[in-house]
Amino acid sequence: MGQPEFVVDFPTLGDLIDAWVEHHCKVPDGFARKQPFKMADWQFWCTANHYRIREDAKWIPARPLLNQAFTFRRSQVVAPQKTGKGPWAATVTCVEAVGPAVFGGWARDGEFYDCAEQGCGCGWTFAYAAGEPKGIRHPSPLIQLTATSEDQVETNMYRHLTAMIRMGPLAELMKVREGFIRIVGDHADADLDRIDIVTASANSRLGNPISFAFQDESGVYTSANKMRKVAEAQRRGAAGMGGRTIEMTNAWDPSENSVAQTTYTSAAEDVFRFYRKPPEGLSYRNKRERRQIHRHVYEGSWWVNLDSIEAEAAELMETDPEQAERFFGNRIVHGKGAWMPDDLWETAKVERPVPPQGTEVCLGFDGSESNDWTGIRLRTLDGYRFTPTYPVGDELRPTFWNPAEHGGSIPRGEVNAAVDHLARHYKIVRAYCDPRDWQSEIGDWALRFGEDVFLEWATYRIRQMHDALARSVTDLASGRSTHDDCATTAGHVANARKIAKPGDRYILAKPNDHQKIDMAMADTLAHEAGEDAILNGWGAKKPDAYIYLA
Repeated sequence: MGQPEFVVDFPTLGDLIDAWVEHHCKVPDGFARKQPFKMADWQFWCTANHYRIREDAKWIPARPLLNQAFTFRRSQVVAPQKTGKGPWAATVTCVEAVGPAVFGGWARDGEFYDCAEQGCGCGWTFAYAAGEPKGIRHPSPLIQLTATSEDQVETNMYRHLTAMIRMGPLAELMKVREGFIRIVGDHADADLDRIDIVTASANSRLGNPISFAFQDESGVYTSANKMRKVAEAQRRGAAGMGGRTIEMTNAWDPSENSVAQTTYTSAAEDVFRFYRKPPEGLSYRNKRERRQIHRHVYEGSWWVNLDSIEAEAAELMETDPEQAERFFGNRIVHGKGAWMPDDLWETAKVERPVPPQGTEVCLGFDGSESNDWTGIRLRTLDGYRFTPTYPVGDELRPTFWNPAEHGGSIPRGEVNAAVDHLARHYKIVRAYCDPRDWQSEIGDWALRFGEDVFLEWATYRIRQMHDALARSVTDLASGRSTHDDCATTAGHVANARKIAKPGDRYILAKPNDHQKIDMAMADTLAHEAGEDAILNGWGAKKPDAYIYLA
């Protein structure tokens, strides 16, 4: 489709579907209404990949492979508002209902797709190239369009779908009813084949064996609004019928633990993901750079007026800049209240060797009993913060402990062994330890390694905690402090939310119980211990010795 990033060099039903859509689907609104729907390059790329055929797919006429013929079991499309996700979703829904959505074998020279053979009387045909995968209709389509509310489905997908049906040849194959669409004709069972709207309240439809589902705005599907349950039930229902699903969403707030985030971070290789990330290093708060971001993420959507997008984004920036950046900048950023400014933690990361044995360090410890994590971070004199390791047999493990991985409680013996190892391996100058649940151990560490070294540092003190948190952010922003690439710490930092306190101060809290922040607290304590140690002379040049002669 013209761009190197969209080179299709694999077997796919995409070319057939692209041509079928252009003939059968009409532009649903605007000045081009009723004109043939022509996919943008990114829309075609998503289509080609979702309908990518496995090169070893076998054609069995009596038992078509259905979802097992495709490379990808499901797909995810992440794109900003107004890029055309909804109209594209409507075209794919039409394909899944009455178009060539199922692998029908490999074409021989001279073969073609004939609408008449598929129950459509429009007279359209498509000539296959030899060796190209062929497409046929699904024999019993049951499709669900999903969102948090019926209004959302109506706005984003359903109105586009119904307009396409009514304005073209699809009106003979699909009948729009109140709240659903019947699929009719000689190739359909009008009592069973249909397109339904599904929300969290439609419990009776969950688990139904379905051929296809579109999950709209999966970035707001969470356990709290019960949409995670819906999405997972739909995927199970599709698997049972050899069906597949597609998620669409704006960029999500990572503090909400949405279905979109789970899909994007999953290690599953049979999920196609389309997410055109904005260029690194550009600030969304800078108008000129924001324009560059918009130009990148809306590329190919020729109907989008970037001046209009800028106007909407600029107005939203006044009240909710994070939402504006997600909706229009296509960036995955935390919502209001995030402790660490977006990209700061990432930009402060450096690659450097693990400090060697004998290095002087300061230590931060945040402990728990059974629910939250327990963690240790260290920092060097020059401000480098890192997660150390400790030996367990022949294995080196990082110094954080998830109680869920240890029978529901923190393994205090391992924590003690880790502290003992660190005290022998490094020269600990100062250690700040949150005393909650760990007073006895901290007292033991102080007796063993120095009462002026291991100190209780209570994190519930608002003024002291606020000052330490603010200093941590400031020093990372100024370059005075850096950190390692510990993914667990990065996740805990991203989870941390500001909780306002009197006097323009704040402390940290986790947004949900499953989103831990303990390593962020340990990191802050390590940095604070280092800064206080420097004030007390750590690293100061010692005066030269003088010899006095009598």
